[in-house]
Amino acid sequence: MNDFHELLVNRRSIRRYTPEPIDPEHVRIILEAALMSPTSKSSRPWQFVVVEDKEMLERLSECKEHGAGPIAKAPLAIVVAVDPAKTDPWIEDASIAAYGIQLQAAALGLGSCWIQVRDRYRADGVSANEYVQELLGIPETLPVVCIISIGHPDETRRPQDTAKLLWEQVHIGTYKE
Repeated sequence: MNDFHELLVNRRSIRRYTPEPIDPEHVRIILEAALMSPTSKSSRPWQFVVVEDKEMLERLSECKEHGAGPIAKAPLAIVVAVDPAKTDPWIEDASIAAYGIQLQAAALGLGSCWIQVRDRYRADGVSANEYVQELLGIPETLPVVCIISIGHPDETRRPQDTAKLLWEQVHIGTYKE
């Protein structure tokens, strides 16, 4: 399990990418990771929209006022939508799948960044969710939780500093102040 720990220590949000396309086999492996994500009662409520078109990536990067810029420079983005009618913990199920996408991308040597969509807005007041749904033809019954931008890193980030982990936030047996 040391390899997985090393992956966790070294996985960081990457916001700058080279223009190099993603190998189609890597895209398939990343999607497999998403589709194998655990869900409550095996409900599998998520839907994934894979976007590689540069113009569409540019338009998706305008889904909210701040923080969506990495999508425009990425060769790939995966939109994570979910059906709340299928399960109560739909946000959790979508979030686990999104993190699976990020971990698999990192294991393949790719960078990624979580772009929050749920409860975010554009400068014109339109919700990021509505904007992305309309742009990609996603039914309004499937809220978009996030977009994961993916690409070959064009920046280097230091690994997590495990000496700075907040162990005081871990409680054994009962919560202690």
